[in-house]
Amino acid sequence: MTSPSPAPLDLLRRVFGYDAFRGEQETIIRHLADGRDALVLMPTGGGKSLCYQLPALLRQGVGIVVSPLIALMQDQVDALRQNGVAAAFLNSSLDWRAALDIENAARRGGLKLVYVAPERLVTERFLQLLDDLEAGPGLALFAIDEAHCVSQWGHDFRPEYLQLSQLHERHPKVPRIALTATADNATREEMAERLKLDSARVFLSSFDRPNIRYSVVEKDNPRRQILRFLDRHRNEAGIVYCLSRKKVEETADWLRQEGYAALPYHAGLPAEMRADHQRTFQRETGIVMVATIAFGMGIDKPDVRFVAHLDLPKSIEAYYQETGRAGRDGEPAEAWMTYGLQDIALQRSRIDESESPPEIKRLEAQKLNALLTYCEAPRCRRTVLLDYFGEASQPCGNCDVCLDPPELFDGTVTAQKALSAAWRTGQRFGAGHLIDILLGKGTEKITRFGHDQLPTFGVGKDIDEHMWRGIFRQLVAAGLMQADLTEYGALKLTDAARPVLKGEQTVQLRRPSKPAAKKVARTKASAVPEGLLVKDMPLFEALRTWRLDKAREQGVPAYVILHDRTLRLLATIRPENEDSLAGISGLGAAKLEHYGEELLEIIAEYQE
Repeated sequence: MTSPSPAPLDLLRRVFGYDAFRGEQETIIRHLADGRDALVLMPTGGGKSLCYQLPALLRQGVGIVVSPLIALMQDQVDALRQNGVAAAFLNSSLDWRAALDIENAARRGGLKLVYVAPERLVTERFLQLLDDLEAGPGLALFAIDEAHCVSQWGHDFRPEYLQLSQLHERHPKVPRIALTATADNATREEMAERLKLDSARVFLSSFDRPNIRYSVVEKDNPRRQILRFLDRHRNEAGIVYCLSRKKVEETADWLRQEGYAALPYHAGLPAEMRADHQRTFQRETGIVMVATIAFGMGIDKPDVRFVAHLDLPKSIEAYYQETGRAGRDGEPAEAWMTYGLQDIALQRSRIDESESPPEIKRLEAQKLNALLTYCEAPRCRRTVLLDYFGEASQPCGNCDVCLDPPELFDGTVTAQKALSAAWRTGQRFGAGHLIDILLGKGTEKITRFGHDQLPTFGVGKDIDEHMWRGIFRQLVAAGLMQADLTEYGALKLTDAARPVLKGEQTVQLRRPSKPAAKKVARTKASAVPEGLLVKDMPLFEALRTWRLDKAREQGVPAYVILHDRTLRLLATIRPENEDSLAGISGLGAAKLEHYGEELLEIIAEYQE
């Protein structure tokens, strides 16, 4: 095969309007364009889609993209069409005639990219279409997006992904690229094995998302805490994750009463309502989506400014992927979580009560322990997170631990008091009762059980109730105790507690932070976005209004027209003619043709 032409960088500039590749994008694109397989692990917002879109344009034939979500396909296709690329999708949202038209257009060579759901791809009808394409205009490549869905160890397992290995079996000469935003070593190996990508070149990008600020707070009054957090993000888009469907609906209703444009999303809602809420979130500004983990995979909305967890996620992978939906545009974003002992007990009981084989239960328990280590670690959260993915890093200066370092102390004696209180009461009581014993509270319950006669009664008066709660949480996270939901959250000692009680092992604890004051200083000024001056704001807002009108007129998300970053450049540089407009990042040839004249007219009204 002859060398691809034009060069990848020329195509990037002409079609997408960008002057340079990021990270290993160009190497991946050239590798695939040359007909070789690739396994790409790149963080959300790292530019994965370009890694298969550009090679599809560089190679002869039609590129087939396997994507798990209808909404994601729609947005990707809308964005490609805005850039002048002939693209379409095939999924259950189309009637038979529309699907037939797209199939025939592909056979004629009238399309460069076709997005398809895995369920449809493995049907005989679609497999026949692939045969026709190879015999006709050609198959440029197969791209398998969200490839971690193939892993039965993962949290987004999709059984149809297991059948995708037949793509290579039927079309061995067509290059393949599998992409995911997160995968630990076990998942990576499983992806390569199940997709028959053993000989593919692996491209592993940094998992760091430096624009995201990570924070974890002890669950105290979660509604008050989330309100305090959301106050920093008024009129901004974000996601609030909850564990149960009931909590999703209650939280969304309550947030609406508090003046937020909040919508619920979980698998129990009617499909039409879910689709409508997702569409609203994608296309409107300032929407807060309150959701279970059923929402989010493949969400391609770049301006999500925060992701908040009101409950503990299942694992670090889940947490990383969920928080990674914030700040895809590279602008400052926040990942905030509140959790407590009850969250740990719920997740442990979920693992214990599942019907999974013992080896999977053990792996899930290890993953939960790794997440608890992240939550309770007294060092940089980003360092702990990246360590998990095998990536060395330095303290980031952009997480709660770096910005407000916790105070550490030798907590051996304190831990012994807590462990002894649980042991002497038969390991049948929860944290609240044990704290009352340690504080020497003569409650009716303590008197009834005779716990006011124990040697541990009142030995913890030097520490307040808030701090004791944090200490019990740290002991559970450290594996010295475990909460048993079957006995109303009773705290029980593990084997690891024995050497601590005997004084053979020391325990380092961190002093829990005090509950935040009601008024919290904002982390950033919301009036003027970063990179703009006050004098640029009128033009920036005019451009945003124009973009929103265009998006509604065409029925697409606003960011598909132009990203905020492009609008900021237009507002600060204020190009006066087509030549200078062409130098603005994010304006390719098609967008210049469609919108150039209107943009220049708006800018002219605000020239000084």
